[in-house]
Amino acid sequence: MSETKQLPNREELPIEKTWDLTPIFKDDQAFDASFEALSQKLEKANSFQGTLANNSDSFLKAIEYLLEVYRDVEKIYVYSHLKNDQDTGNTTYQALYARASTLAAQSGAALSWFQPELLTLSDEMIDGFFEENKNLEVYRYFVKQMTDDRAHVLSAKEEELLANASEVLSAASDTFSVLNNADLKFPIVKDDEGNQVELSSGLYGQLMESTNREVREEAFTALYSVYEQFRNTFASTLSTNVKKHNFSAKVRNYSSARQAALSSNHVPESVYDTLLDVVDKNLPLLHRYVSLRKKLLVVDTLHMYDMYTPILGDAPIKHSYEEAKEISLKGLAPLGEEYLDIVKEAYSDRWIDVIENKGKRSGAYSSGSYDTKPYILLNWHDSLNHLYTLVHEMGHSVHSYYTRKTQPYVYGDYSIFLAEIASTTNENLLTEYLLKTETDPKVRAFVLNHYLDGVKGTIFRQTQFAEFEHFIHTEDAKGTPLTSEFLSEYYSDLNAKYYGPDVEKDPEIAFEWSRIPHFYYNYYVFQYATGFSAASALSDKLIKEEPNALENYLGFLKAGSSDYPIEVMKKAGVDMTQAAYIEDAMKVFEERLNELEKLVEEL
Repeated sequence: MSETKQLPNREELPIEKTWDLTPIFKDDQAFDASFEALSQKLEKANSFQGTLANNSDSFLKAIEYLLEVYRDVEKIYVYSHLKNDQDTGNTTYQALYARASTLAAQSGAALSWFQPELLTLSDEMIDGFFEENKNLEVYRYFVKQMTDDRAHVLSAKEEELLANASEVLSAASDTFSVLNNADLKFPIVKDDEGNQVELSSGLYGQLMESTNREVREEAFTALYSVYEQFRNTFASTLSTNVKKHNFSAKVRNYSSARQAALSSNHVPESVYDTLLDVVDKNLPLLHRYVSLRKKLLVVDTLHMYDMYTPILGDAPIKHSYEEAKEISLKGLAPLGEEYLDIVKEAYSDRWIDVIENKGKRSGAYSSGSYDTKPYILLNWHDSLNHLYTLVHEMGHSVHSYYTRKTQPYVYGDYSIFLAEIASTTNENLLTEYLLKTETDPKVRAFVLNHYLDGVKGTIFRQTQFAEFEHFIHTEDAKGTPLTSEFLSEYYSDLNAKYYGPDVEKDPEIAFEWSRIPHFYYNYYVFQYATGFSAASALSDKLIKEEPNALENYLGFLKAGSSDYPIEVMKKAGVDMTQAAYIEDAMKVFEERLNELEKLVEEL
């Protein structure tokens, strides 16, 4: 009888495979000291209130105080959330994270007067301050962004009320996170070797890539049996979160939650609609790929648990974490030696938390603040997919590194709209490297399959999510109750529309909405699809070594939030207000689908 494999406890991990958070705070006592110092600093907030109109010096001092508080809050918050995410079942760090979240909310409340008071100043007075005090010049764009929002900023008292309520309004998202990452208990299933293993979110993704169909089916039904059991709870948390977005948009005089979410980055809503329109027109390409998958898997019926397994059998390539690091350096070579030196620093300086352990947050991400390293969370399993995850998250982290090293704190982060472009550019460069260096037809076919799956998952799937997200926000705004039955029925039909007639309408997939954390992020997911499409254009320029392509790309990485994201991308050579960049990405998908169809006929 096989032995059940358990995830390791946090303290059992080799230290070199964990991130080093001591550069943020050497220990929890140092965190406590910083926490207390910021609490005391917040007591001075009232002394700046009412001073903005006094003179240019007072105006400058208030801005500097505001940014100092934000900077301190970010460092404290990042440390607490990284500590919490490495083991969400650790009550010490649950409490630390809760304290940091409360302090962040208190900081927002203490500073909530700033923008409303700023907007009582005329443009003429503000311009006069900038002319009079040259030390203000660095903050000109920062101030402009706030004055551009005059119509959506409330009175100081109203802003304070909303800021004080921020922690309560985030409760639905927080509840989902705790339930999804810490409290759900998943069944024991069999892995490829027949071992009894404890199912987890991280392991689920690996099992979906299994070439053993029984393994995939068992993991699929086991996972969704848990989410179905809690479907009403998840419907409640998601519905409440959607109501929060709609409430916030309404009180701030936006026409919709989508307009509110996109306006923060000055992204026209037409960009969202263009994405949905172009992808909808190209769904026949996805259906064609799904048909190829059904043919190559040689199955009478194709199920959703068949959508992630390599369609050419066992992977002819599989890399350990150490091997993946070496391959990543070769694949990212078009980005230049300076870029590669940063990647090497990430590997040697413990920016990365590699191994999945009990209680660890699922998935992968890059996180940090202006005064920390751009840390990476992984839940590593030896596979091509995790090699791609590594270069993806490294794209985020190097983007953050460049931004923070180049820009002052006030512009030391990039907008959400741009967040997925650097990471996906890295993925595209890796694909190109593998296709250039691998001569074995089976390996090439596997890489092509992986690329097509990437487009399926990043453009098509995330656009499906975006369509669902917009639907539930508009339905809630109309007063439609977002019950589990309503959400599941719509999601099931939407999934069928995207994947086409060759895929069975598995009842389990109707509950997929309940396990997607990005539905709590407020119109975030569409940016995966637009980002992938923009990355396709940028990587093409880099691979072809077009004049100034690398210089322009590094300029994009260094720009931070010093300009509106649409303008940052135009300088990099991609106009995201037009449909062409998405259409071009669809053409690449079709070309590589053609290549795979031809290649598999020759195998």
